[in-house]
Amino acid sequence: MLENLTQRLAKVMKTIRGEARLTEANVADALREVRVALLEADVALPVVREFVARVKEKALGEEVVGSLTPGQALIGVVHRELVHLMGDANEDLDLAVAPPAVILMAGLQGSGKTTTTGKLAKFLKEERRKKPLVVSCDVYRPAAIAQLETLAAQAGVDFFPSHAGEKPVDIARRAVDWAKRHYNDVLLVDTAGRLAIDEAMMAEIAELHRALEPVETLFVVDSMQGQDAVNVAKAFSEALPLTGVVLTKLDGDARGGAALSVRNVTGKPIKFAGVGEKLTGLEPFHPDRMASRILGMGDILSLVEEAKKGVDEQEAKKLAEKFKKGKGFDLEDFKGQIQQMKNMGGLSSLIDKLPAQFQQAAAQAPQTMDDRALRRIEGIINSMTPQERAKPEVIKASRKRRIAAGAGVPVQEVNKLLNQFGDMQKVMKQMQKGGLAKMMRAMKGVMPRMR
Repeated sequence: MLENLTQRLAKVMKTIRGEARLTEANVADALREVRVALLEADVALPVVREFVARVKEKALGEEVVGSLTPGQALIGVVHRELVHLMGDANEDLDLAVAPPAVILMAGLQGSGKTTTTGKLAKFLKEERRKKPLVVSCDVYRPAAIAQLETLAAQAGVDFFPSHAGEKPVDIARRAVDWAKRHYNDVLLVDTAGRLAIDEAMMAEIAELHRALEPVETLFVVDSMQGQDAVNVAKAFSEALPLTGVVLTKLDGDARGGAALSVRNVTGKPIKFAGVGEKLTGLEPFHPDRMASRILGMGDILSLVEEAKKGVDEQEAKKLAEKFKKGKGFDLEDFKGQIQQMKNMGGLSSLIDKLPAQFQQAAAQAPQTMDDRALRRIEGIINSMTPQERAKPEVIKASRKRRIAAGAGVPVQEVNKLLNQFGDMQKVMKQMQKGGLAKMMRAMKGVMPRMR
């Protein structure tokens, strides 16, 4: 995420190291590079000008405190201004109204609006303990209605049926009535999009807004559109009283211009960021955390939150009890750990939230286990019998051939997994004995084999 911008800004900060204080000359040189980095990231020109001016004003003459280098001091200034640029703090949805609280989803076709509706419904159900109802008013694309119905089933939320040929306003009014009678406290309305902004679309969504009087009107925008995304956001904000923005496909945006521009241009807070295709891939947008990621500092708070959500506490307790009783760590336990990592978004999602130096180490190390390797390991374990998972030592040549055929991998992959697992068992035994020094020595033997 925002990879190019992060790399450029990291280089900028390196150039200013070694100075005794921030001066007009070295700040000017650094900010020239910052300006180029932001423009390359497709940040809107007026936004770049304002940002650079604010950083220059705050940075000039700032004394270097304690052991901080000028580079670190300038990073502090840039970080604070990035946070301010993206909205200072996370702004939550305002659902404190008589139910149902109506959330109107607006945006162009292909921006991820329908998928975001499903993700937001799941988020509200699981994180806010709400009972959402979703409805599609996109009567021009029957596939959009079917897609939302499928997403609602996957998210485990209520779906209100609609059909091509009906009037969007009539659908929305019936959905509100249904929500009241069935005690749904939130109604999410997916609207029709177009390939480009036109008068008919704006008139339709404005009519829906008047009829529904939504508590939240969220503009869904594809962050990979860069400068175009900002222009579209501006047009929607002029036509509708938006309350917030949802940036989709942020995990695929190497430039990041939309994330830095859209708040400034629309004046509306970015409330959520869409990452990944899964229904769990929607995160509340925190400007301070995003600024840290852009500057290569990582996002440890989000990483901890992902861990809390992804880790099954009951399974963790069971594993701890197993260790206490002296029972060994088997392949079924190994598989459980892999599944919990997948619940946290996989290795790629975790690495993306680490500070830059750790990301670079992970990218350069050939031994790093990627998500594909984890899936392969899970497939191999699934091809084993319960006895083989509990006692891997029984797996000899004929069993290896059968397991490899079942998992669709060469026998060498089965051997590699068994070798890795043997090393992990040694580490677990050291943990049981409480020998930290021995465990660390054992870990040195494990890591090079993680391929």
